[in-house]
Amino acid sequence: MATSSTTIHIRGAGPTGSLAAIALASKGFSVVLSDPLSREELLNRSRAYAITHSSRRLLTKLNLWNVLLKDLIPFHSLDLSDSASGGRVLFGLSDLNGANRRAEAIGWILDHLPLMELLLNHLQRSDSVDLLLGSAAPQPKSNDLIVAADGPRSTSRSQWGIRCWTFRYRQGCLTSKVALRGVQPGMAYEMFRSEGPLAILPLGEGVFQVVWSAPWGQCQRRADLATTQFLDELATVLPAGIEPDLLLDSPRAFPQHWSLARRLSRGRGVLLGEAGHRCHPVGGQGLNLCWRDVTTLMNLAKRGGISERLARCYGQNRWTDLLMVGLATDLLVRLFSNQQPWLLPFRRVGLEAMARNAWLRRISLRAMTDGPTQLLKPLAD
Repeated sequence: MATSSTTIHIRGAGPTGSLAAIALASKGFSVVLSDPLSREELLNRSRAYAITHSSRRLLTKLNLWNVLLKDLIPFHSLDLSDSASGGRVLFGLSDLNGANRRAEAIGWILDHLPLMELLLNHLQRSDSVDLLLGSAAPQPKSNDLIVAADGPRSTSRSQWGIRCWTFRYRQGCLTSKVALRGVQPGMAYEMFRSEGPLAILPLGEGVFQVVWSAPWGQCQRRADLATTQFLDELATVLPAGIEPDLLLDSPRAFPQHWSLARRLSRGRGVLLGEAGHRCHPVGGQGLNLCWRDVTTLMNLAKRGGISERLARCYGQNRWTDLLMVGLATDLLVRLFSNQQPWLLPFRRVGLEAMARNAWLRRISLRAMTDGPTQLLKPLAD
């Protein structure tokens, strides 16, 4: 049970750190949330997130889901295809678990700006949160818990001497917002191509987030193309019948790597979100995996208050989910970005089996939307 002397210092006020502050404050803890970036800098990012049912349940518990509904763009169908083998699977609402089906969406796409505005406004109104933006993190007391949510280049992780297992992909990732025509309403796409996956995610009113994986040099080259050249090149990789009309922001290229901290806690400090792990963006697992960190930390803190034991338990509880998602996304990239001809029949047979078998589709979608560790557990409505 939280007490007045219980303080949690969260370093990093991005989507994960801010949501963690709201979650822990809701359980009676006093929270200090700090970030060297200003409010304007935190808001000024052009990106979108795929939101799954595991995140929906957390946001619902925190009374944030209904407030966000007006900004969430649902998709009811997911078109998964492999351009090299010709295999294709179409996921629909009937492939969801019954508890998730009532939400009437496979998933949602959420733009960064309304999400961060909601989180920061909520934090500013909270009497339990001291929000310090544009300033260095204050010095915690010896009995305070430190939550490092300061991203993949976490200074806290470095200060605690925690090393990471890391693998750098030859692929990079290019993201852009594009107006497209020819897309069926409520449809999202995940295409496996020889150079890397391509995701097309709806943002509403004919606007889509394109997440385009390719060799790093290609990503950098495409990010520097003139608008017309970029749209012409994008048109060559889009599904048949879909055409780009307008480029709505500047494409941004990011290197991709898998990483996992060798431990997720040190004393009274814990690593949250990308401070502790990163995976390939295929399948849109990144933010949802980070927010499952928040769920675990919130549940453990609610049961036992703050202690070094809580920090150790957090690390132990998160390992299975992080490893399974990291290995699954890595396997997908290696298998479907592989040009070995002998693999093509196996890829096609696997996708055709999933297309014909509703049970396989339900298992796959359950792992994607709820997390692989939930496959054998009943879901709350």
